[in-house]
Amino acid sequence: MSPRRHDIDALRALAFALVILYHVAMFYVADWHWHLKSPHAAEWLQAPMRALNLWRMDLVFLISGLAFGLVARGQTPAGLIRQRSLRLLLPLAFGMAVVVPYQAYAQGVANGLIAPGFGAFLLRYHPGSRWPAGAFDGWEVGITWNHLWYLAYLWVYTVVLALLLPLAESDVGQRLRQAFARLRGARLVVVPVLPLALYSVLLWPHFPPTHDLVQDAWLHAVYFTVFVYGYWIGLDAGLWAELVHQRWRTLGLALGLLVLYLGLLGLAQQHSVRAARLPLRVLADAYLWAALLAILGWAHHRLNRPWSWLRWANASVYPWYVLHQTVIIVLVVVFSPWHLGPVAEPVLLVAGTVALCWGITAVVQRVWWLRPLFGLARNVPNSTPASALHKGTGEASAVVHDRAARTTSP
Repeated sequence: MSPRRHDIDALRALAFALVILYHVAMFYVADWHWHLKSPHAAEWLQAPMRALNLWRMDLVFLISGLAFGLVARGQTPAGLIRQRSLRLLLPLAFGMAVVVPYQAYAQGVANGLIAPGFGAFLLRYHPGSRWPAGAFDGWEVGITWNHLWYLAYLWVYTVVLALLLPLAESDVGQRLRQAFARLRGARLVVVPVLPLALYSVLLWPHFPPTHDLVQDAWLHAVYFTVFVYGYWIGLDAGLWAELVHQRWRTLGLALGLLVLYLGLLGLAQQHSVRAARLPLRVLADAYLWAALLAILGWAHHRLNRPWSWLRWANASVYPWYVLHQTVIIVLVVVFSPWHLGPVAEPVLLVAGTVALCWGITAVVQRVWWLRPLFGLARNVPNSTPASALHKGTGEASAVVHDRAARTTSP
């Protein structure tokens, strides 16, 4: 067994932690739609939120693609699909039935379109009743998955790539993968952006993001592409060395592109220049990829060490992801009558979200029948060493196997 890649484990945990902080901030950013909005919403949050929003989920899907490559080793496509379906669809179904409904209820009450009374709401919600227009996100369907859309999208991409594994592992597929892994210098910065830019030109104007799985062609094209990029990047030593070597350049490029993007966006909005929308979208693609390159390079340079918190984080990240947005909204409703102000409220909201997710996850990890509902293996032996595989989001941790080893992921 080769050395463990702690940086990939750490980056995965930090990426999901960023998702949680992002959703807390969505309560406060002015003029951006979210399920509930704070009376303390601030316009200045738009710039940093946009800087994150342009790559945060792309990073999650790239890491998921990298993890797919580790999990897929030694498995048949059918076995891989069966395993991933259990790990992704069961938490999705449980989350939609049990965790997410309070989000829809709180949004509907806040909008004045659903009467108070959570029990009465659930009796109507689970059968898929009709709701007043705009009651909550997903009212047209009758139910919603809200933040759990990632699990559905990841399942689709996993199934597609698993079915394509014979092609991906063929001589042609391996040559394509090796061509990607051998990208260096400017080619590594420019070539992977070209498909993303093409999607922006052809799909983005016609398919705005919906997260409804069916009408999301542009996001599917982008997310599946970076998912495949993660699969191709894998653990190629030469490519990771190049990412580290270029980390200052890619960081500087990402910051420069971000400043240019935000500046041009501000001018376009100020003067209502609609013709600038598509060039700005392509510029955002370039920033997205430069940011991902910088993040990967710096993570490998700084995070590839056995952090004391890493084992706990890998075992906790999936339950935290399932729980966090509902926890945020519960706390928003609880804190609202207290009028805490624009400083104390967000501080308590973050602290309360961390505390509740931590406490509930601690219970989930100790109850065997709850574990699969939150994406965890049914049983974890007490003797499991720190270097063993953990499956926080149903993905493999970054323990590198030699080619003869067979994966032991459940």
